[in-house]
Amino acid sequence: MLYERWQQIARERHAELALHDLATGERWTFAQLDAARPTRPLPADGLVCPQGNRAAFILEVLQAWRTGRVLCPHEPAQPSPAPPPPPPGIVQLKTTSATTGNARLIAFTGPQLAADADQIVRTMGLRPDWPNLGAISLAHSYGYSNLVLPLLLHGIPLFLLESTLPEAVRRSAALAPELTLAAVPALWRAWHEAGAIPSNVRVAISAGAPLPLALEASIFTATGLKLHNFYGASECGGIAYDASDTPRTDPACVGSPMEGVRLAVSADGCLEVCSPAVAECYWPAAEGSLGQGRFRTTDLAELSEGRVHLRGRAGDQINVAGRKVAPETVERELQQHSLVGDCLVFGASAPGQDRSEMIVACVVAKSALASDELRHFLLARLPAWQVPREWRFVDSLAPNARGKLSRAQWRMRLGFSEAGNRTAGAEASAKAGAARAAQRSAGSETR
Repeated sequence: MLYERWQQIARERHAELALHDLATGERWTFAQLDAARPTRPLPADGLVCPQGNRAAFILEVLQAWRTGRVLCPHEPAQPSPAPPPPPPGIVQLKTTSATTGNARLIAFTGPQLAADADQIVRTMGLRPDWPNLGAISLAHSYGYSNLVLPLLLHGIPLFLLESTLPEAVRRSAALAPELTLAAVPALWRAWHEAGAIPSNVRVAISAGAPLPLALEASIFTATGLKLHNFYGASECGGIAYDASDTPRTDPACVGSPMEGVRLAVSADGCLEVCSPAVAECYWPAAEGSLGQGRFRTTDLAELSEGRVHLRGRAGDQINVAGRKVAPETVERELQQHSLVGDCLVFGASAPGQDRSEMIVACVVAKSALASDELRHFLLARLPAWQVPREWRFVDSLAPNARGKLSRAQWRMRLGFSEAGNRTAGAEASAKAGAARAAQRSAGSETR
């Protein structure tokens, strides 16, 4: 089904530019892309596992479709999965981002993948005369659905960036009169601070992590460009999209349901998604939360006036002496402080209290900043019990290739055990990071 649809696109647009790999300078028309074959030998049997952000990824996807093989894209650093053969009709396995637990495989049919691409193209207004500038991982569900499938199923050209550095983005943007650019908030921030956001971007999309209101507003003020917040999940593709023309005023609002997507909130407050793009099942161990066109997320949500408002994740809520707070609530207020560049909040069990947790804030400061200042700042905005008890200053909260930040990973990295104890090594590392951040920030103030 997918390959037949690609062949129709290739016939209709045969002489037009389809793919430009800016790292190598190679270009393919749709007809040339249809005739091309991968240079890397594919395994004789088992999964086809394309990786990387070069043209070879696209060629391997097409070869898998052409030969009826099952795809399982993954990042170069990931080991190739070796699950049992999936059920008949499954054409692709996706890997979850593992931000809420261990990574799992998700099984998709061709119609489910096509439905996700259709919903994205229609909802976002993607157009063949506005090529996609490829800055995000093709293997991640976000990049696969926004870049790979629109190319192969809708004929929207793809320019693969040689690098996401600001100067490379500037050079690449000059290759087309108008562009679509999808990225994660960390990239948008870096490009904005370098003054490198291209003026010919017509659709600007941000997903993979929460988009801070301050960043969205700052880019709009400086360039007139509206960042459209996109919310989705690997299990079901796109869920909601902010198609408005001006910056949001509510950080919890992630937009309106995608075309073809129906949403509801379960009795325990979690968002449920019904859509033709919902995956078939987890593989090899199916779960009741996914299947038959329905996916029950772990995101706490409210639906109001056709908009989706996220209230945190069920598993991330912090229990402070019997009262619960979502870490996003504290993060949103911290991000309003002018000297906070980035932050991540999580819970750690309070010493000597079996069932209670303490709130921990991990902060990247733009210049020298004391925890007391942040504590007083939050006391004016939040109830005292929601103010973090522990503070850690670090050089960076750089997300992974998928644009994700894992609270569990940072909890472990900073040395917080389930009992709330810290290792001596982690304590020293945290202090050293804070000292480096303060020293670097002080230097930047004198330039």
